Amino acid sequence: MTEHPNSHGRQRTAQVRQSAVPAPEPGRARAVADEPEGTRRAESPALGRLPGHDGPEPAPPRPAREPGAPAAAPRARARGEAHPEPGAPRPAVPRPGGPEAARGAAAQGGTDRGTAVPDIVGDGPERPASGGADGGAGKGHAGTTGGERLRFVGAATRRIARGIDLDEIVLGLCRATVPTFADAILVYLRDPLPVGDERPVGPVVLRLRRTDQLPEHVRGLEDPDAPQDRAEPVPDLAGGAAERCEVRIGGPLAEVLRGVRPVFGDSSAARAALPELLGDEQDVPDRHRTILAPLRGRRRVIGAAVFIRRADRAAFEGDDLLVAAQLATHTALGVDKAVLYGREVYIADELQRTMLPDSLPQPTGVRLASRYLPAAETARVGGDWYDAIPLPGNRVALVVGDVMGHSMTSAAIMGQLRTTAQTLAGLDLPPAEVLHHLDEQAQRLGSDRMATCLYAVYDPVAHRIVIANAGHPPPILLHRGGRAEVLRVPPGAPIGVGGVDFEAVELDAPAGATLLLYTDGLVESRIRDVWTGIEQLRERLIDTARLTGPNPPPLEPLCDEVLGMLGPGDRDDDIALLAARFEGIAPSDVAYWFLDPRPQTAGQARRLARRALTRWGLEELTDSVELLVSEVVTNAVRYAERPVTLRLLRTDVLRCEVGDDVPQLPRLRQARPSDEGGRGLYLVNRLARRWGATRLSTGKVVWFELALPGHAR
Repeated sequence: MTEHPNSHGRQRTAQVRQSAVPAPEPGRARAVADEPEGTRRAESPALGRLPGHDGPEPAPPRPAREPGAPAAAPRARARGEAHPEPGAPRPAVPRPGGPEAARGAAAQGGTDRGTAVPDIVGDGPERPASGGADGGAGKGHAGTTGGERLRFVGAATRRIARGIDLDEIVLGLCRATVPTFADAILVYLRDPLPVGDERPVGPVVLRLRRTDQLPEHVRGLEDPDAPQDRAEPVPDLAGGAAERCEVRIGGPLAEVLRGVRPVFGDSSAARAALPELLGDEQDVPDRHRTILAPLRGRRRVIGAAVFIRRADRAAFEGDDLLVAAQLATHTALGVDKAVLYGREVYIADELQRTMLPDSLPQPTGVRLASRYLPAAETARVGGDWYDAIPLPGNRVALVVGDVMGHSMTSAAIMGQLRTTAQTLAGLDLPPAEVLHHLDEQAQRLGSDRMATCLYAVYDPVAHRIVIANAGHPPPILLHRGGRAEVLRVPPGAPIGVGGVDFEAVELDAPAGATLLLYTDGLVESRIRDVWTGIEQLRERLIDTARLTGPNPPPLEPLCDEVLGMLGPGDRDDDIALLAARFEGIAPSDVAYWFLDPRPQTAGQARRLARRALTRWGLEELTDSVELLVSEVVTNAVRYAERPVTLRLLRTDVLRCEVGDDVPQLPRLRQARPSDEGGRGLYLVNRLARRWGATRLSTGKVVWFELALPGHAR
């Protein structure tokens, strides 16, 4: 038995029970809520009145476990199990409480008491399994002197303030108070939690967010090596807690919550209110062994916390109500902050989702896959984007860009540049000219609105790709045999600099090769520069290609393998990845002609189309194709001054394209009975599977598609 003087000069005797955990090594703390960073003198008028005579100094802090390091097993010696020597690995002890434990206990009426549930939120400083000299049944509370209370409140509030989301904040409150301040805690929050100035509609419902208490351990053992039959289990203080509680208007719980201030559990108001939270089968501890603390945010009460002590531990004192009030205030403000942060995250996710394509097109001759990862949980909106834009002639524009910064502003600028790139691609401008117009647009947005961008156009018929770069990391081409090369593309200046020219290069795009476009977040970090990361990416592509031998690796798993090169932890930058597998269109499936704009050109076009269909075995489509080709070519030669182009492509459909030098797009209209013309597009619209017109820098292309007969391909 040890004697310990309390803050009022009374002699209080508390029984110190030997923990099942071996004695801590020198320099390790025994039981603290968090690392005390020096004594913080009373700055609050309320806490300034706490008694402050000298008391026992708290033990130094226990070093936090490394992530993944196991904690000590408190019952190993009591059960006669082998216990590791100091410094040796120790079995992990799951922590009790948590949402799952709370829900299970409430649903089963406390039948699952004493079951430890693994912490699903995160690791925190390790707590002792039993009440040691500083935190368990012997000492009784966070400190009997004003200085000790101040140190405890300071450490606990700092720990609560570190949380960002609801789980982290509630976990911080639980870990800070158990076992130093209480033996068990229940935290209830409103469901749903109101956001900002929202006025909740309907009844006030409290839902159990988390419970926490000392793990089930043995007590009454002076000798840790004593046999197990002397063990006495600790009662479950929160086993019958209600998972959901509807606060009745005018009821006792509503009155306590309206009062805002913490109250002892044996007060008349709390004694009537606590059964709604603890459950009817749970006896409310007598004397001052329970504190019910409302959690009031900036505008309203958002929950409640219940602090409980066992019967063999010293009861709460009057000054402990001030401690509970401080803990409740900081927790409620943290919950308000987390709710607002959650709404911002939702807005950011929605903004980012609308800025990026929901799905990629899959034009004939190329297969596409993409990935996007935000920088971190605290910066979910970034300026990285990617896009794939179908162009006339089965070509496709591949775009990837990166706006400087990670903010709503960066995302908004990214959205404007992406829209501009789509508009310019629709005009079928050369890649270098597209970057030039993007540069002008960025300058109009502001002098500091800079971004990098890579724009490429792939032609599956010619098996060629044209690439222009504006300060972006170079693409990597993975060949079919497993060779990977960094393409030599002139880097250029970022868009937004102004007054610079962009140079485009044309390269071979062999069938089976894969082009990888990415942003610098994939290859650059605090531990490696850009070029080191690019080389590591190239080597990873080679290693991945070896797994599939002569065949190219599947596109989606390839993207996952590429992202696998990222290390653990938060990323410094967001990542956009676009992969294109070149399949191409065989020359035997393409027919192309130049036709002079003469009156007899329509008949010539019909004969050429008939020969191509015969060669492909598509005689069933001859009548429809001749009729539609005749109508479209007739419209083209009527106004064209230069040769008209006619191209037929056989892929999964039959596509016909007619190009001329007139920029005006045709418009479908209803011809009157007296009109001599105006029926050509009407026929195209009725007979073709799809049709359209695209404006080019040199004029326009009118195209239509027909379904192939079932036996043709």
